[in-house]
Amino acid sequence: MPRTTPLLLRAVLFLLALSATVLTAPTASAATVQLELPRPTGQFAVGRDTLHLVDASRPDPWVPEAGARELLVSLSYPARPGTGDPAAYMTTAEAERLLKNQGYDTVVPAETVSATRTNARTSARPAPGRFPLVLLSPGFTLPRTTLTLLSEEIASRGYVVAAVDHAYESVATTFPGGRLLPCVACEKYKETGLAKVTEIRARDFSFVTDELTGDHSRHATPSPYAAMIDPRRIGVAGHSVGGASAVPAMAGDPRFRAGANLDGGFFTDVPAAGLGARPFLMLGTRSTHSPGNATWDLAWQRLDGWKRWLTVTDAGHFTFTDLPVLAGQLGITDPDAPLPGARSGEITRAYLAAFFDLHLRHLPQPLLSGPTPTHPEVTFQHT
Repeated sequence: MPRTTPLLLRAVLFLLALSATVLTAPTASAATVQLELPRPTGQFAVGRDTLHLVDASRPDPWVPEAGARELLVSLSYPARPGTGDPAAYMTTAEAERLLKNQGYDTVVPAETVSATRTNARTSARPAPGRFPLVLLSPGFTLPRTTLTLLSEEIASRGYVVAAVDHAYESVATTFPGGRLLPCVACEKYKETGLAKVTEIRARDFSFVTDELTGDHSRHATPSPYAAMIDPRRIGVAGHSVGGASAVPAMAGDPRFRAGANLDGGFFTDVPAAGLGARPFLMLGTRSTHSPGNATWDLAWQRLDGWKRWLTVTDAGHFTFTDLPVLAGQLGITDPDAPLPGARSGEITRAYLAAFFDLHLRHLPQPLLSGPTPTHPEVTFQHT
């Protein structure tokens, strides 16, 4: 068995606990709740576009017979206020898949989830200026939509944000032509280990960056958003295996100037020589990612630039996604991760946005200097 078994087992136990909790809530009440994402705190309105990118230089690593590697990107960006139309959260078919995968499709209507109100607007006119780029990758089996809260927050602060869906690695992603692709990697990883997933996603990150910036040295055609992006200020982050992918991405691509891992094991080790003194944030649950976690201990030892190791009390593995924020609005709490859903969103947004503001925009961030009474749940490890 791969060394990632404890992490995946913990995720499964969380989902089982969540399912049991949901079953105590009547379906009728869930059907009447209007879910919504909290309003971003930045100064910019947020635009959204969906990009279908195809890397013709390589076949899909999970299903080679399917042809070239495909990616779906939700691009969130600073926009002119009052332009565009409300952006959808996900389709009903995607919500059905996500709910079924987690075992509570008979309790929470898919329409309740798909109708979640976002703060972004499609076809919104971009705000003037050049902005840093942040790439986000979701946890294993999860769609990019579970990072919408973070995408909107970071974009509202003056970033272009690319949340990436990786083909055959999610249970709930619709590709062009109405194709809800199966999560083939969910079975194949058992033979290869999750290190392969992180290495594949690292290549995906580089390809998306080529496409968005129009990097001529890599023979990419400039995207309509290239003029908005400052290619000297690019960061990578993600949840779980998506966060773990930041290390091989930075190790293989010097364009990535800062990286963050949200509660993911380091399935690919930080190189012994470090990451060229580039900054890195480790943000995870106190219960599983305090000192004594082998992969986090090794990563901390090898990271050679600015670094922080932060843990959150009462957090669960999915604290760093949209899931607890939406679950809290339905009255759902994981008894093993009692941090309120709204608070989960506040902490995750505050620390990840502060990290990129410090290292990509060079804005002082006292929040990252040490413990603060406004965030008593957050512990600074190894300080």
